[in-house]
Amino acid sequence: MKKIKIFFLTLLVINFSSFVSAQNAPESFADLAERLMPSVVNISTTQTIVTNVNPFPFQFPPGSPFEDMFKEFSTPQKRKASALGSGFIIDAKGIVVTNNHVIQGADDILIRVEGDKEYKAKIIGADPLSDIAVLEIQSKDQFVAVKFGNSDKARIGDWVIAIGNPFGLGGTVTSGIISARNRSLGLSRYEDYIQTDASINVGNSGGPLFDMNGNVIGINTAILGQSGSIGIGFSIPSNSAKKVIDQLIEFGETKRGWLGVRIQK
Repeated sequence: MKKIKIFFLTLLVINFSSFVSAQNAPESFADLAERLMPSVVNISTTQTIVTNVNPFPFQFPPGSPFEDMFKEFSTPQKRKASALGSGFIIDAKGIVVTNNHVIQGADDILIRVEGDKEYKAKIIGADPLSDIAVLEIQSKDQFVAVKFGNSDKARIGDWVIAIGNPFGLGGTVTSGIISARNRSLGLSRYEDYIQTDASINVGNSGGPLFDMNGNVIGINTAILGQSGSIGIGFSIPSNSAKKVIDQLIEFGETKRGWLGVRIQK
């Protein structure tokens, strides 16, 4: 009887310790964040937007013959627009991954590393269909790179951290868990998003989503909520992204298979 009691007591201790270890959050993300921060960059772009200004206090209805007649009097005006985003270094030579929508239409791209070092960058390749772009920092400096992890092994409930440039603040670390897998939002043609409750805001686009080993398992791309993060963010899985990134580096574009179809009676 005494042996049975000892057995049950041991079983309870094991189950309790398993429960505690499963429920406890990591003691700190500080060491992981400190190691990864130098590889995450802030991206700022400028773009020239040309608009035609009507000098008259009235407008002609669409299709009116007067519309073409007075078109020459309209004066084009140029203005500079700026945008902010995030990215991460995947090669010590300065190869940076970000979202296509961060750099689309940009005239100039500036990359800030470790908060104070600024470099110009050029586009190696971009793929609007998957919303991924690859940049190259115009410098001979050596940079700290991060590695891709296996996003297929990421499970719902796993801890993750996001690092990026929300609202231009730069170097911001947030934590959370993977909330769901295989999400589709209708934003691009190829979607298989990882959903996370790690806080992602405007400016985080293109930044990395890390697992607890410091490997990139996602590219933060979208949020649900117009005014900012409400705890629902979406990341492109690293396994899908890496295929596109490898092609952009090698060819400057994405090459996909296609099927030709002819319809006949």
